[in-house]
Amino acid sequence: MDLINKNDVKTIGSIGAGPIGAGWVAYFLSQGLSVKAYLHNESEENNFYSMLRTAWVSLKKLYNVKKLEETNLEIFFDLSECIKKVDFIQESAPEILSLKQSLYKELGEIVPKNVIICSSTSGMKMTDIQTLCKTPERTVVAHPFNPPYLLPLVEIVGGKKTKEEAVNWVYDFFIKIGKSPLVLKKEIPGFIATRLQEALWREALHMVNNNEATPEQIDIALMNGPAPRMAIQGQCLAFHVACGEGGMATNLDQFGPALELPWTRLKAPELTKKLRDKMVDGCEKIVKDQKFQNLASERDKKIVEIIKIQRK
Repeated sequence: MDLINKNDVKTIGSIGAGPIGAGWVAYFLSQGLSVKAYLHNESEENNFYSMLRTAWVSLKKLYNVKKLEETNLEIFFDLSECIKKVDFIQESAPEILSLKQSLYKELGEIVPKNVIICSSTSGMKMTDIQTLCKTPERTVVAHPFNPPYLLPLVEIVGGKKTKEEAVNWVYDFFIKIGKSPLVLKKEIPGFIATRLQEALWREALHMVNNNEATPEQIDIALMNGPAPRMAIQGQCLAFHVACGEGGMATNLDQFGPALELPWTRLKAPELTKKLRDKMVDGCEKIVKDQKFQNLASERDKKIVEIIKIQRK
């Protein structure tokens, strides 16, 4: 593939006027890039600018940004005009498969073949989205976490017809502009972060539906329980450190049987030796040669800072 050099990307084509599209535009502008934004119609413009102004309040605190009015942003209501002379496209259209398929059919015909087209979809597979596209090899999912102008995660995965070169290009590009991209091992609906979030969401809905907890209680439990710790250590590392020197091996060997208890409405996977060893080995890979005391100390230090911020 003869793709644009990621270092030569100056102008972004953004498609979509919702919170994700506007959030992406704000972030791209904050990184000194020019943006051509496609809005479906003029009625979306006021709300679009309102979301940009909201994002800019936080972006000013994080980056050395100009005034929003001084950035290089152009608004278009004609898609073909919008994508002229852009170096990269971030699509954030509504989550309707037929709409995205039609859109990618059109983009595949009018966007120069050396320009990567990324989708912000939060759950659809690129294999399905690229079905009607004549140039699917350069179409990639780049799923942000909301709000995209603040949270650094971008989950990256291609479809069956996507070239690996395109996936690697997208990863390198987002590294370059300050994001924390994650390339998935395989294409799965909902990717990684959304699936984990949905597991929490399903449990919350079950508890509210059964009058076991209120939405307020659920949020209090999360905000004052796992959330501060999770900002420092993800679920796997947190459970690894929680059991001291024995790590994940102790955790699974001691608490593994509890997976069979009816605590949740989600069916637990069978804790086979293969699954146990994959978790143990994976956690050891995360910590490398770091000792338990250092891991726990660093976790506690950062959690204290997060709690201080929460108290403010």
